Amino acid sequence: MSELIIAPSILSLDYSKFESQCDELCASEAKWLHFDVMDGHFVPNLTFGPDILKGYKKRCPDLVMDVHLMVEDPTFFAPVFIDAGADVITFHYEVFNDEEKCIELARKIHALGAKAGISIKPKTPAERLKNILPEVDLVLIMSVEPGFGGQAFMAAMLDKVRVLRQQIDADQLACVIEIDGGIKDQTGKLAVDAGVDVLVAGSYVFKGDIKANVHTLKCLK
Repeated sequence: MSELIIAPSILSLDYSKFESQCDELCASEAKWLHFDVMDGHFVPNLTFGPDILKGYKKRCPDLVMDVHLMVEDPTFFAPVFIDAGADVITFHYEVFNDEEKCIELARKIHALGAKAGISIKPKTPAERLKNILPEVDLVLIMSVEPGFGGQAFMAAMLDKVRVLRQQIDADQLACVIEIDGGIKDQTGKLAVDAGVDVLVAGSYVFKGDIKANVHTLKCLK
């Protein structure tokens, strides 16, 4: 992917300013909108259901709806969020710890008309994804422990990005690399230089001038 994609995370949106911040997002250079869906089991937090996604789909119809399922049963939830308007569904390798089951779900997501992504937590080696990459459209590297926004960026996760970038390029795969956690201007630059295609940013985007903050990230490549 030659173009750097910015995917603001609505986990950090100020819901007392929902309409104005959505309008700013739609007027910004952001192309994707990132949804962190948490079930209170796979991670110790609860967030968004499919009706919230439907609302954003109506409000920001031109943005790609990028859904990150941090749930124990992604096989159940993937069709629910696709029906609600998700364009990309990303689930966690750690839910299954099994290549074949991950590939099976990725193919199911594709059959339902969405793009499929696979994500790994900080302690999971990138090498676990070697045989899964040809089956997915996106790999999401978590640069914080999943579950809560506002955490500090874990620079060691960039080694995973480099490993995956090398494999994707060597095998000429269509898979893009996304990173989420502690992304701002400085850490975003490190991620882009390591080979990231999609930056997920929450707190950095929504604190201050949304359009200006998205533009700053967009110019990192």
